[in-house]
Amino acid sequence: MIRSLIFDFGKVLVDYDFYRFIESFIPDLEKKDRFISCILTDHWFKTLDKEDRPFEETIRQMQELYPEFTKEIQIFADEFPSIVDREVPGMRELLTRLKAEGYRLYGLTNWCNRVRVTMSQYGIFQLLDGQVISSVEHEIKPFPQIYRILFDRFALKPEECVFTDDKQENIDGSLAVGMPAILFKDAQQYEAELRKIIAERQ
Repeated sequence: MIRSLIFDFGKVLVDYDFYRFIESFIPDLEKKDRFISCILTDHWFKTLDKEDRPFEETIRQMQELYPEFTKEIQIFADEFPSIVDREVPGMRELLTRLKAEGYRLYGLTNWCNRVRVTMSQYGIFQLLDGQVISSVEHEIKPFPQIYRILFDRFALKPEECVFTDDKQENIDGSLAVGMPAILFKDAQQYEAELRKIIAERQ
């Protein structure tokens, strides 16, 4: 029986647009493209999300490596929560209904420590019964340890949970530790797939 539902944050509970955000402080197209190629990389996002060293230290390293963007990188760091511009349509209403049905709701996210600002700005996070955040744990999806931290902290059985995320690699990570998972596209698609899993496991 499914008892708990686990949600990624970005592109599942709240939406963001890095390109719109960067355009707000780098209007020049060529310079913006150079900045994106240097800073918006898998390496830097994983470094910020895991936070083995303080966020500010990583920002200083970026500035040392890319001195032409010293000012822009600082704006990027200072205004980071501004990447999020709305809740994902339909998700607050859906989580409210699922919670009323008796399901426990948890978050599992790869996010730097600025996530606390975002969580204070959007009411959907108040519906969660708890969360595990990569920058706090110094572990990231899709590696097994962060899923196990979730299970241990909230006394969850993986087979009694359903996880959703917008990245296939994180879905694969969930399945590898025995937790059913749904690749998220939108609220309607998620609910349809969730109801099917719940029916199958009654």
